[in-house]
Amino acid sequence: MSSRCARLVAAVASLLLLAAFAAPADAAGALSVGRCGAYGHAFDFSNARAAIDAAQKQCKGDCKTIPMRRACAALSIDMANPCGAHGFAVAPRISSAQNNAMRNCYKFGGKECVIRTWACDARG
Repeated sequence: MSSRCARLVAAVASLLLLAAFAAPADAAGALSVGRCGAYGHAFDFSNARAAIDAAQKQCKGDCKTIPMRRACAALSIDMANPCGAHGFAVAPRISSAQNNAMRNCYKFGGKECVIRTWACDARG
């Protein structure tokens, strides 16, 4: 293979790799949280309103919806009492979102808190 051909193959491979990991500029997501562990989540929507609507549609009952943009969201519930304490968080990375959701669950009286759900949007 000629050096020119090898450079072309390398350039095309680099572009394909970048395209695979590129996040959409308008990525939006949301996490809906309801009573007794109810939840809904949406990610990689084109706008915040569409993500919020999709998350609310999945969540049964009276739910609070938290938007996220290029971030992660997590919900933690108390397995000892699923209708009791819970915590949620939005953070730039999934590890931070999950840790903060667990912390919030315990802060509000949870005894056996576990992550119920999580979602990341675009680069979260």
